[in-house]
Amino acid sequence: MKKIEAIIRKSKYDEVKEALHAKGVDFFTYWDVSGIGNEESGLTYRGIKYSTYDIARRVLSIVVEDSKVDSVVETLLSSARTGEVGDGKIFISNIEKAYRVRNSDVDGGALS
Repeated sequence: MKKIEAIIRKSKYDEVKEALHAKGVDFFTYWDVSGIGNEESGLTYRGIKYSTYDIARRVLSIVVEDSKVDSVVETLLSSARTGEVGDGKIFISNIEKAYRVRNSDVDGGALS
């Protein structure tokens, strides 16, 4: 099993969520975060310059079977991309065990 963490633009969340559901990923968690990236632009409003270095993003945490990793990553890449700086990042890590709390299903059974 693998854990896929994707940091995406909040504006792309609905599109990403629909694309993941279409691929059979029906469960994931998410939270809103702020971070600092490579964007070097600022915003000027009524003569006052505002920093855009602290960027609001959404992090998705998705655990899938090894066989689904490539498909989920491709889905994330295509649905979250705008082509601009700041589209996000995807990280993949190993998961040793998974348990479903309700009935103690283990590993793959806990995911479906």
